[in-house]
Amino acid sequence: MSEHRHGEYKVLGGKLVVADLDVLDGRLANVSISGDFFLEPDEALGDINAALNGLSAEAGHGEYSAAISAALAADVVLFGFSADAVAVAVRRALAKATGWLDHHWQVIGPQALPIHLNVALDEVLARRVGEGKRPPALRLWDWDEPSVVIGSFQSVRNEVDPDGAERHGVTVVRRITGGGAMFMEHGNAITYSLYLPQTLVDGLSFEASYSFLDAWAMAALKKVGVEAFYQPLNDIATPEGKIGGAAQKRLASGSMLHHVTMSYDIDADKMTDVLRIGKEKISDKGISSAKKRVDPLRRQTGLSRTEIITTMMDTFKDRYGAVEAGVSEEELAAAKELAATKFATDEWLNRVP
Repeated sequence: MSEHRHGEYKVLGGKLVVADLDVLDGRLANVSISGDFFLEPDEALGDINAALNGLSAEAGHGEYSAAISAALAADVVLFGFSADAVAVAVRRALAKATGWLDHHWQVIGPQALPIHLNVALDEVLARRVGEGKRPPALRLWDWDEPSVVIGSFQSVRNEVDPDGAERHGVTVVRRITGGGAMFMEHGNAITYSLYLPQTLVDGLSFEASYSFLDAWAMAALKKVGVEAFYQPLNDIATPEGKIGGAAQKRLASGSMLHHVTMSYDIDADKMTDVLRIGKEKISDKGISSAKKRVDPLRRQTGLSRTEIITTMMDTFKDRYGAVEAGVSEEELAAAKELAATKFATDEWLNRVP
């Protein structure tokens, strides 16, 4: 007995791709790809459909994409879409890939928490999404104590000057995502985390997933007068300089954590006193001073940090139908335990000495 499926995918900056198909004995049947894309010659559409018919309904994105690419002659032109886009539409038809509006999003507003608790909460909430225990969410961070949050694979001694950290009372903590060190004093940065199922980025490369997950944030920044854009892999910049960076962690449960820190009003002198920002790190930026690597949002917008955060939350809610919510007592308790047993331990901090 066959079961009809329907999936749609709007290519970022491109066209709509629609997949209608049946699943018969675990395999794709009666595949029909349509959309407002352009394809030459016309007959290639039949080749795309034929390439997908008979493939396993449990196949991965790569298998579908490869089958389509192999079936198309060298002179076929796909405009506004691609084999990967068709694969996403098929995966969505099979409920293996999702779109933003397929989920019931929450927005968790800023609540001042110890820095160890902030990084622990990231892991707890991301895992809860993977376990189906909570809906996906956007959480805005807040904190009180001066902190440095280093990437999962960074060396403590290579990134942090211990004398400078002690002099300024800075707490150093390691997060679970990769990327670089973040210098975070109270009110000097805007940090947010997304907790989501990996189905949302199905078929996207790691690089493409960064800009895809932050498209709403770029729109929010535009509302406050900042023309922000991505510089591969994970830097967020403006014509006036870098303003932040993103990092990700994909969990075995099928969920992922994506977070971003953008500088609002960073004390560059203090930052360079605490962080070891070497010549190699700034050499690929085309600049001569580490202090020029940070370009605060305060100067570019003239707005308070709270006003920018409010605009960001409103933009996310408007785009994705998100509702405001909080962290549950159970989630907070789990994060406190994880902070004590993992993130606040010397063993975790010095995982990479």
